[in-house]
Amino acid sequence: MGKEDVSMESEDHGETQKNEEEIVSLTNDREMDAEDIQEESKEEEKTLDELKEENKILSDKMMRALAETENIRKKFFKEKKDAEIYGGTKLARDLLSVLDNLNRALESVDDEMMEKQNAFLEGIELTKKELLNAFSNHDINELAPQEGEKFDPKFHQAMFEGPHTDIEKGNIIQVMANGFTIGERLLRAAQVGVSSGIIQNKKGVN
Repeated sequence: MGKEDVSMESEDHGETQKNEEEIVSLTNDREMDAEDIQEESKEEEKTLDELKEENKILSDKMMRALAETENIRKKFFKEKKDAEIYGGTKLARDLLSVLDNLNRALESVDDEMMEKQNAFLEGIELTKKELLNAFSNHDINELAPQEGEKFDPKFHQAMFEGPHTDIEKGNIIQVMANGFTIGERLLRAAQVGVSSGIIQNKKGVN
């Protein structure tokens, strides 16, 4: 083998080694690029998950805020309505005594008075009617229990208790004054007498 062949062989070997180094370098670079891409992909996935979580948290906060706003709105309108209905409770309770006096005046009328003072009595009747209409316009309604009706402590006030010929114990035997409600609340209980039981007829012994 001549010097030229050795020299060429040496050059070829160097070139080959250089090519191999370049290939290894390129391979390493590609592997590094692949790792970088994987890292970036993981970071992007993490960022996407974080965004989804933040979006969920914000959505929950928004829904809670909307629900709270709706509750506040409902509470406001309820308080406004209650103020409109119950704001005049004290005045309405005081006016009940006026109605009671009108009823007593009408109950005391006899036939003679009816003939002599008919126009006056009609005026009292009209005043009572107007007062009841005013009550109705403000959601004030009359409770008018009947004799024989079951006594209800939620709406009735027992003024006395006594025996009755045919009304069972615990039922109403007399109504002295009707009750009234305002809205869903009791303004005044109806004043009633309650049966203590049916009177037992005792037959004489012959």
